[in-house]
Amino acid sequence: MRYLTNKTLIIVVTLVLAGTYAVSRYRQNKVLEKIIERLSADSRVAEALVTDVRYDPASKKHYTTIKFLEYDTKSRPLSPKYFTFSQDIIQFQAMVIRFDDFYVKSGHPLKGKSALIFLRVFALNGTGAQVFEINKIDTVPSGYAPQQPISRFELQLWKRFWDYALDPKEAKRVGIRNAQIEAPGTKFVPGILYTIVIEHDGGLRVDARPLPEIVRGEKIGL
Repeated sequence: MRYLTNKTLIIVVTLVLAGTYAVSRYRQNKVLEKIIERLSADSRVAEALVTDVRYDPASKKHYTTIKFLEYDTKSRPLSPKYFTFSQDIIQFQAMVIRFDDFYVKSGHPLKGKSALIFLRVFALNGTGAQVFEINKIDTVPSGYAPQQPISRFELQLWKRFWDYALDPKEAKRVGIRNAQIEAPGTKFVPGILYTIVIEHDGGLRVDARPLPEIVRGEKIGL
């Protein structure tokens, strides 16, 4: 039986250690990629588009009707809602809770991304605002029920929203970075699909992109 020389043994040990280190670095890089992916990820929470624009000679105003389609926590569509405004700059108001980055990085099942409840959709004018209610404060959010059972923790979040928004110590106790009201908006025009997304480590934004060419000019009754 041959025995390894000291020089050969050193080479073998070095190669084994190098291989182990390479595997370890590969795994670390994969974990880091996942963390970055979670921190920079976002989720679609609603879509909207203009379904009608008309002019009223009596009031001398243009009226814009939008279709608002919200998605639940499993990305399933809820019943659509239609709102008509005498303005085309429209905003969506929502209560938003951001969790600590630790939970986002780890992909926590309940705290792995920011949470929200849509409250109202509105358009400002010179003397006031046109406002339509989407959800009431202190009720089960439309995005969670009845399709998706809401946990006791999630229900508590919304019932104590203002406690978390106004008391940093209370928020920190349950892993909340901050809680606040947000109202992103944009100009609504025909031929554009507006997607409302929530950033997993942040808040709401409205993305806009042209409708696919195949549906332009078509009235599709489904």
